[in-house]
Amino acid sequence: MSADEDISGVIIKRTSSKKRSRGSQRTHLTPAKKRASPKDDQFLEDTDMNQMVLTEQDVCTPCCSDNEDLFDGYDSIACDSSFLAKLEDVELNAKKFDNTCEDNLTDSLFTEDLHDDLVKDLPSSQLAFQREVAQNVKKYSTSSRDNTSTPVAKGSRRVIQEKQSVPTARRSMSDSLKRAMLGNAVTSSSVSKTALQKEAVVSEEIGMAMKAMESISTDADLGPFFGLPSKVKDLIHRIKGIEDLYEWQKTCLTLDSVLQRRNLIYSLPTSGGKTLVAEILILKELLCRKKDALLILPYISLVQEKVRGLANFGIELNFMIEEYAGSKGKFPPVKRRSKNSLYITTIEKGHSLVNSLIEAKRLDNVGLVVLDELHMLGEGSRGAILEMALAKVLYASKTTQIIGMSATLSNTEDLQKFLRAENYTNDFRPVQLKEYVKLRDSIYEVDPQEEECFRFSRLLNFKYSSGMQKTDPDHIVALVTEVIPMHSCLVFCPTKKNCENVAGMICKYLKKEFLKHKETEKATLLAELKSSGNGSLCPILQKTVPYGLAYHHSGLTSDERKLVEEAYSSGVLCLLTCTSTLAAGINLPARRVILRSPYVGVDFIKRSQYKQMVGRAGRAGIDTMGESILILQDKDKIMAKALMSSPMERCYSNLLHDGGKGLMGLILSLIGLNVTQTPGEIKEFMSCTLLGVQETQICPEKSLEKIIEESIDTLQQKGLIETLTDTLEKSRLQVTKLGRATYKGSVDLTYSDVLFRDLSKGLEGLLLNSFLHLVYLVTPYEMVSDCKPDWMIFFRQFTMLSAAEQRMAAAVGVPESFVARKAAGQSVKKSVDTVVVNRLYLALVLYSLLKETNLWSVANKFQLTRGFVQTLLSSSSAFCSCVLHFTEELEEFWAYKTLLAELIRKLTYCVQAELIPLMEVAGVMEARAKQLYNAGYKTLSHLANADPNVLVNTVENLYKRQANQIVASAKMLLHEKAEALQEEAQDLLSLPDDLPSL
Repeated sequence: MSADEDISGVIIKRTSSKKRSRGSQRTHLTPAKKRASPKDDQFLEDTDMNQMVLTEQDVCTPCCSDNEDLFDGYDSIACDSSFLAKLEDVELNAKKFDNTCEDNLTDSLFTEDLHDDLVKDLPSSQLAFQREVAQNVKKYSTSSRDNTSTPVAKGSRRVIQEKQSVPTARRSMSDSLKRAMLGNAVTSSSVSKTALQKEAVVSEEIGMAMKAMESISTDADLGPFFGLPSKVKDLIHRIKGIEDLYEWQKTCLTLDSVLQRRNLIYSLPTSGGKTLVAEILILKELLCRKKDALLILPYISLVQEKVRGLANFGIELNFMIEEYAGSKGKFPPVKRRSKNSLYITTIEKGHSLVNSLIEAKRLDNVGLVVLDELHMLGEGSRGAILEMALAKVLYASKTTQIIGMSATLSNTEDLQKFLRAENYTNDFRPVQLKEYVKLRDSIYEVDPQEEECFRFSRLLNFKYSSGMQKTDPDHIVALVTEVIPMHSCLVFCPTKKNCENVAGMICKYLKKEFLKHKETEKATLLAELKSSGNGSLCPILQKTVPYGLAYHHSGLTSDERKLVEEAYSSGVLCLLTCTSTLAAGINLPARRVILRSPYVGVDFIKRSQYKQMVGRAGRAGIDTMGESILILQDKDKIMAKALMSSPMERCYSNLLHDGGKGLMGLILSLIGLNVTQTPGEIKEFMSCTLLGVQETQICPEKSLEKIIEESIDTLQQKGLIETLTDTLEKSRLQVTKLGRATYKGSVDLTYSDVLFRDLSKGLEGLLLNSFLHLVYLVTPYEMVSDCKPDWMIFFRQFTMLSAAEQRMAAAVGVPESFVARKAAGQSVKKSVDTVVVNRLYLALVLYSLLKETNLWSVANKFQLTRGFVQTLLSSSSAFCSCVLHFTEELEEFWAYKTLLAELIRKLTYCVQAELIPLMEVAGVMEARAKQLYNAGYKTLSHLANADPNVLVNTVENLYKRQANQIVASAKMLLHEKAEALQEEAQDLLSLPDDLPSL
């Protein structure tokens, strides 16, 4: 066919070599060359179609390619049903005006019946067709009367002769249009190479712009809030109470590295607003780029707090929030088709999640990884796990952006090189912080610029009796009474026992007026604390809470800690004595922060620890300033000066920590995930880790290459990896079944062979008429050294076991005779493995807890702190999850799979079965679950559909903010469960990709 054809006497003109957007669809993103000019629009509106003339030159211009889409976005002309319907109406109307000659098409068909609004909405190829019909309509009518259809070729124009005469029945206009368009679709012509290149460039620009626009939901506007829908700004204001961002936040969010999605490290002082920047970047990833995001936090409590805090955003903005902490989390995560997910994880769970995504080849679905407390890279085994996760993300995905933040960073150059990131630093604090130290009865302001570092400020003005001076030699009472009860105060103590003692001591010297301050609220708090302990109440808290004081450390139960934190945040409590873990774990600011001693445990405080603690001083929006006071003795003065003037500690890789367990664990998982298969590939990977960056600083005496070789040898000796040689005599490394089970279960390499041996021995006589045997198998090895048995208690509990349970104890290596002799104080000649003995003792604690579900009574029974018992419980549930994944990779352990799945559920919640559905909701502890259940909220569906106002009125001591969070968390969890079921159903019904075919 030629470039232009005459079909039924109608000349069709090709006007472009590329698909063109309709005028109504052009936006500010359309390049200037492609925008319709006002003159063009006026031409379409004002020109009478009867006067449109196509010159021979226009018709002969070759400007169409084989791939041209003259349908302009329509798969078929028939798809435009509204246009065809109008044509049919026009044709019916035409019959009314011309009944004598049904085959005659008059001028009025286009000048009167096809109105301007119809013409303007046509695609360009259809407009050309209509214009040519208007030009030739009279000639067409004449030739129709003569019953001939013989066009004549002119110049270079080629024509098609119709051999048949026009039928007497009137031809359908829509049929003619379809025929013409189909002819256009198959017509080929030559196009100049330059024109094609220009069109291609412009078309690519339009395509990129339209792709960016389409990535945003149609009902969301790109408001002025950093590219996010305006609704996000409204939600931040409504949920978080933040009306505007700080200037540094605005600057950070508009950095080139952020806009161009390069990796970034940013550091500011505590309370500077770092978290909000991270949350905005996460929302951009979820809503604009339609990718999943991963947020890694250091503690389970922070994960749960963040899940609760962001649940409302997930509900309002239609994305999923998935918790990965303790025993919670699915590997690999559910693959969602309609929604994106925000994974909020602890360090350990984050690493396991990255492994599962790499194995499932889905890591590219995660567009953003955000890491809070980046300095934890330098903290022991947890730092090694964090480095593993980040190194794998960097190596396995080139599209995933990494954002790291911290308040205490020093050697950012090393971290930048490791993460291939840019750095942004600011010293902004919303509230001014003044640092002081106290020596004897004098207060000195800290000024590192001065030679002495300390500048005298004032003397303490407080009258001490001789007895009081002996009880409180550090003048803590004087320091705290300057601010409480009208303002808040935190007192950091070196040990847990010291926290309790200091809280009790302060109450002893407070005036009776403190008892009247918020008396009703404090009475309510005491009632809640008693309820959380099933009627038991800590005697120290019973004494201190009426004065507005409490202690806060790991010895409290989760329920108690949550109640104390909420009471402090709302002003019911004005002072907390706490350990250093509170500084990094929870956001509880104060007007004044007092450091009881420059020691954490028995070690002198580090600069980063000091900064974390004093950074809690100053409450944005409440106080105009914050103060910190470090209490010193004369012997500590020199070290304190060095502390104040020294830089932040450097952050070093911990892959070689504890005998290089981190490095061996990393090598094992790299081989198992097929990321690396040869020693050379492993060395190449290691050069991209923080250890590789800091090789000369960390291991100057031995090369990293040599250390890697030694680690591979050790893994082979442990039976975790093996060397295989293929047909081409090329050797590669491969994990054994035990090695795969070890890295899939995230089991410590120190205990992998011990766990395998214990599980194998357990199969020989697995006790199934009670949970004791299974509980023993999942009791964490690392907690064995934290507890020494009380032999009298051990013997008493042992004698209460059934005969089958006593035989099980003897089978694992702890016979009754041994326990009896130890309880009687007699020597034991036969050696017994102390690890097994201590582990069985802890298993008895857990077993009692599963039977009674009353943490307080179990703690009293075994003479342990309730905090230790709860830590044991949470650690056991997490380790049970690891053991389950371990057994899933070993066929001989098939019997454990179902048994351990049920045990995980029991250990995770350790409550009556009817409360478990409520306990699954983030932020609902046992005491609150009982309240909700008694109020009629018995299922997850009840909570998800609850009215927060009704909750506040029906559940005692529940505030509106807490009710909103509970309902939002329940909704999110319900949606997550429903989505998972829908995805599973779709997977079952979908056609397999590898279905055999002919």
